[in-house]
Amino acid sequence: MIQILTLALKDLTVMFRDKSGFFFTFIFPIIIAVLFGSIFGGDHNGGTRTMTVLIVDEDSTTASQDFIKQLDAAAEIKIVPSTLAVASERVRVGKNTAYIAIKKGYGDASEQMFWGDPPEIEIGVDPARRAESAMLNGILMKYGSKRFQDAFSDPQKMLQNLNISKEAIENDSDLDTTWKNNLSQLFTDLDRFFEFESNQIEELDSLPADNSTTSAENNVMLPLLITQKNVAVLKAGPINAYAISFPQGIIWGIIGVAAAFGISIVVERTQGTLQRLRIAPISLGQVLAGKALACFTAIIAIDIVLVALAVTVFGVSINSFVLLLLATLSSAICFTGIMMLLSVLGKTERSVGGIGWAVLLVLSMIGGGMIPLMFMPGWMKTVGTFSPVKWTILSFEGVMWRGFSFSEMLQPVGILLSIGVVSFLIGVIVMKKTS
Repeated sequence: MIQILTLALKDLTVMFRDKSGFFFTFIFPIIIAVLFGSIFGGDHNGGTRTMTVLIVDEDSTTASQDFIKQLDAAAEIKIVPSTLAVASERVRVGKNTAYIAIKKGYGDASEQMFWGDPPEIEIGVDPARRAESAMLNGILMKYGSKRFQDAFSDPQKMLQNLNISKEAIENDSDLDTTWKNNLSQLFTDLDRFFEFESNQIEELDSLPADNSTTSAENNVMLPLLITQKNVAVLKAGPINAYAISFPQGIIWGIIGVAAAFGISIVVERTQGTLQRLRIAPISLGQVLAGKALACFTAIIAIDIVLVALAVTVFGVSINSFVLLLLATLSSAICFTGIMMLLSVLGKTERSVGGIGWAVLLVLSMIGGGMIPLMFMPGWMKTVGTFSPVKWTILSFEGVMWRGFSFSEMLQPVGILLSIGVVSFLIGVIVMKKTS
């Protein structure tokens, strides 16, 4: 028994002395718990995560302004005023998830509850954010139906809507006479009913208020007519779902290459290969440059293979091969630098492999490679700005379906190059000090 306890104590001691083992046993689970808790746990008051949406008012009526005020007070979304041109452009380049455009005639349609088309709302969506688009549709219908609730709870407003509808029916020259007479009679009867209700309410105004409410849950009329616009610059937007999924696939291919080469450097260091190379007439800088070149070449190769597969087999189109070259080179330089930085995070193959993949998974998580950005709290979206995963995906989306211009491509390319150079220099400096 003593021997068993001694062996167990020895193994526990070895485990806790291993920085990698300690990290994955105690630190990494905490990181994952905090990240997922922040993403799915709502705000600090237990509310839902808000979505920032651009709002465009093309109607500029009291009704449209009232609807905007309702959305502004909603917990689910945060609205930012904009113009249609600016909003469409920001959504196209991936700076915003969607915009809401209140179309001309919204106010007039809002007054015609029982006749004519419903008020029209246009939403421009990022084709890569379909989950957010579906949620936005639900939010708009929720708050759009409030006008029905308000109308049915207010007999005076119902009388106004009925009179407007009766007038519209009488002036509709295309409507059959029989139908016109029947509908007019129907609205006249409803008019009498709500006039009676209005009189009853006036008589009850002096009485103490109770807690009763009026529900419009059984109302089958459409509160809003929502049209969805694809904001991709290409006429058809993404040709198919593969145009959206392949940038995600490319980033995971790049991550795999970076992790593998980072581990290979550690293996050569632990096996003494780097020391033997330094005995030869070759400097450490040359050795690291050779490793970097190999990693860079492998990333370029995986990018070429995946893009070629996307184009030839899955029908994905490339907007500009020059911009594709920029996206490929900048992402390769970036993750080559990250590879060098990962290689100095531990002293053993196990530690670098574990910590390296942990870092890359976190970068992917906060960069939108695993979870839609809308689910993230504000601070995580800010942190995600520094994730190379976000900018790599955006750059490849820019050449596959977003239709980026050269100037629009400069931002993701510049950020990727900066991250790559800084990471590489830090890795080299640490490597020279520890070798």
